[in-house]
Amino acid sequence: MKTKTLKKDKVNIITLGCSKNMVDSEVLGGQLNANGIKVMHENTRLDHNIVVVNTCGFIDKAKEESVNTILEQVDLKRAGKLDKVYVTGCLSERYRNDLLKEIPEVDAWFGTMELPLILKQFNADYKTELVGERLLATPSHYAYLKISEGCNRTCSFCAIPLMRGKHVSKTIEEVVNEAKRLVQKGVKEIMLIAQELTYYGLDIYKKRALGDLLKHLSDIEGLTWIRLHYAYPSKFPLDILDVIKERDNICNYLDMPLQHISNNMLQAMKRQMDKQEIYDLVGEIRTRVPGICIRTTLITGFPGETRDDVDELKGFLEDVRLDRVGIFTYSHEENTSAHVLEDLIPAEEKEARAQEIMEVQQEISYEKNQEKIGNEYKVIIDKKEAGRYLGRTEFDSVEVDNEVIIESAERLNPGDFVQVRITKAYDYDLEGEVII
Repeated sequence: MKTKTLKKDKVNIITLGCSKNMVDSEVLGGQLNANGIKVMHENTRLDHNIVVVNTCGFIDKAKEESVNTILEQVDLKRAGKLDKVYVTGCLSERYRNDLLKEIPEVDAWFGTMELPLILKQFNADYKTELVGERLLATPSHYAYLKISEGCNRTCSFCAIPLMRGKHVSKTIEEVVNEAKRLVQKGVKEIMLIAQELTYYGLDIYKKRALGDLLKHLSDIEGLTWIRLHYAYPSKFPLDILDVIKERDNICNYLDMPLQHISNNMLQAMKRQMDKQEIYDLVGEIRTRVPGICIRTTLITGFPGETRDDVDELKGFLEDVRLDRVGIFTYSHEENTSAHVLEDLIPAEEKEARAQEIMEVQQEISYEKNQEKIGNEYKVIIDKKEAGRYLGRTEFDSVEVDNEVIIESAERLNPGDFVQVRITKAYDYDLEGEVII
């Protein structure tokens, strides 16, 4: 590939959005690396000459961040600090034609499933023998593992099927082999991800096969923790709860996006469940796996949401006392079925409702954390910062959940597992000491 520089190409991959995008970037990095091209993730030294921006197109804030990042890279190119700027990912998949006109300085645009075409820009070949190989962008002791692509759901607010297509599962053998390779690289914790985890297997095995997959994964020697993210609640495969309970290396943790609780909103969002079914499912999960940590995400400000709906959601949180909650404000997305509805709730009101709901959850989180004082937990060490170690229990995922702040005279390394006694608790974090 000819560029303005005489030096060998060095590629920087910038990833925006979710962990699924992160995996795509890691796969691209692995393929480039195998073709003899030097590649880095989020390189801050600015000693690269080519950039690939992997964009997010999920909601307005994410789209704005993606566009701003592209413009920043284009400015660097104009200043002679970059030779090429390529853009891939969900924003590019969804708005490519518009972006071509608005930002002509970008050298090429690619969709979410066009990895071989990106590689062609580097005169690189897509190596099928490297399927499952990745250049990890995470610390070496944990990794995300995508078990499927796309989604068959028709949630009225969601544009992901427009960008990622229909659900396609990897085979159990493919996932297990990829997990084994990650463990060989030193990974001790794997977070299973998909657009919809609980749909896994229906397309290739004609049944929900997440439970079978978990059994195979949990048999991998050296894999200490397996964590489940993005488990859609409708038609939830209850058999996975039995596997979670019986297998020690599957975390007592479940990320299950509920989005709302009022029947009005659930129906308008096309969530295929009603309020009572959600209450029943949460109760069943807790009955089958006592002590399990349930994380969810919610949406406020959906068209037609009333004060009664907001109060109902707050009441739900007070009733079931979920362990972890994240909130999005509704984003009016083109080509979704909700786009025909009038988006009349002002952005300020959406934010105010989100804050109001999070204040309820903040109190719940504080009380639940206070109950942990004096208890002992197995903790994975993530990093050292300001002289103290930061880690997580099995009830906490990376970046989105609680951290355990640890004082230790003994040297600890990322990926170490230690027993920690909790000594202090805050709204969202814990403090503890290593038990010798």
